[in-house]
Amino acid sequence: MLHQLFTVPTLLQSKGQLLDLSTPVVMGILNATPDSFYNKGQDSDMDALLRNAEKMIGEGAKILDIGGASTKPGSAIIEVEEELLRVIQVVETIHKHFPDTWLSVDTYHAQVAREAVDAGAAIINDVSSGDIDAEMLKTVAELHVPYIAMHMQGTPETMQQNPQYTDAVIEVQNYLNNICDNCKAHGIQDVIIDPGFGFGKTTAHNFQLLRSLHTLRILGRPILAGISRKSIVCKPLKVSPANALNGTTALHMIALQQGANILRVHDVKEAVECVKLWGWMQA
Repeated sequence: MLHQLFTVPTLLQSKGQLLDLSTPVVMGILNATPDSFYNKGQDSDMDALLRNAEKMIGEGAKILDIGGASTKPGSAIIEVEEELLRVIQVVETIHKHFPDTWLSVDTYHAQVAREAVDAGAAIINDVSSGDIDAEMLKTVAELHVPYIAMHMQGTPETMQQNPQYTDAVIEVQNYLNNICDNCKAHGIQDVIIDPGFGFGKTTAHNFQLLRSLHTLRILGRPILAGISRKSIVCKPLKVSPANALNGTTALHMIALQQGANILRVHDVKEAVECVKLWGWMQA
């Protein structure tokens, strides 16, 4: 298979620590925002976030992704100050309680990235790949942490207003290739690429990208798949996000077979089980 022909780096480096991606890892989602598409802010108070963090770590999450700004379709860009209020104390607190767990911060603001890393974050996850904040790539390079670069057509506020592509797979691949080159030019060493399922894509586009996910390995970067409870599951099955776990798990296995290195998920236990079973298929 094509994804077996192209090797990608298997180690991420951040703050003197190494994270091995030779076996796919699970990233648990922690939303520090009142308007996420799935949990509607149920985890946005500190005690609940800590309980959820402990649960995800116990279930096998290697990374926790903390976000203070909703990026669901129609969401407006929030101000830096508001995002800082939502995120920084959460990062500090979780890092204090779980110092050995890698923390990622989901942000499109360079200042949030800088303060989050100072507070204990080890990865920056930017849905805009520096398109929203022109200082982002320079900042990440100065911080010497891995960077997750994602493809999005438009902004969260506009991305689902009739997204169109001539060829979604080729256009996403070209965009991510250009971002990788830009990251390299800025001096960012570790880049993870994310095709951006649900970010400026129809259901058909999402499935085109999933069945061709292996082609992104030609870029020589680890691949993150963010499928969990999204429209790629909900629309075909006609279910709400709350009822999308079974479909999510099915597509997670496909993503692993297509070469994904990181699964970004709401439900860690089920995703970790998926990775374990995928591992048995490789034996």
